[in-house]
Amino acid sequence: MNDAHPSPRATVKRLPQRAAYDRATINAILDEGLICHVGFVVDGQPFVIPTIHVRIGDSVYVHGSPASRMLQALASGGTVCITVTLLDGLVLARSAFHHSMNYRSVVLFGSASAVEAPERKLEVLRALSEHVIPGRWDEVRQPSAEELRRTLVVCVPIDEASAKIRSGPPLDDDEDYELSVWAGVLPLQLTAGMPLGDPRLRPGIEPPPYTRNYRRANRVQGS
Repeated sequence: MNDAHPSPRATVKRLPQRAAYDRATINAILDEGLICHVGFVVDGQPFVIPTIHVRIGDSVYVHGSPASRMLQALASGGTVCITVTLLDGLVLARSAFHHSMNYRSVVLFGSASAVEAPERKLEVLRALSEHVIPGRWDEVRQPSAEELRRTLVVCVPIDEASAKIRSGPPLDDDEDYELSVWAGVLPLQLTAGMPLGDPRLRPGIEPPPYTRNYRRANRVQGS
């Protein structure tokens, strides 16, 4: 597992002290995030599309319909920018100017390619399912050959990437620390509610444990 290269376009320029380029930090953020945003350009028009992703080893994968404009652009080898952001808290300062957020984010650049082999596509789709909700894949019907044909999977190597992280309390101006204003951090986290059964669910089928005990945590995907 090699560290990503801090190339000029992947180098953090604003508040560089918050940057991290080691692969362990980058992987942890990619693995915890459920949604990424994919930036690409078609005919001079930029687009940013949210989608599900998964990291397997040194690459990020996204999937969808072969008719997707985003996936068509990526599969043709176009340059892509993928971002993942985790929001950890609201930072409340004594002045409006210094309010902020605690976060962990990754930005990666690269060129994508389509995954052609049906066996590899199936492996990636399983990894996507396990990334979103571990344990689900083995309980449901597997994709048919026709469903695989109607699914485009795209791979983006993690060659140029950086993480940016803010943590800790607010950073006020020295004179503002004497103000009688509460300051601190309001922590935020993603939590799951109680599972809601499908109205057409057959009687007697209970929610599986992985739905009742669902939580996101730092997880390391397979290499």
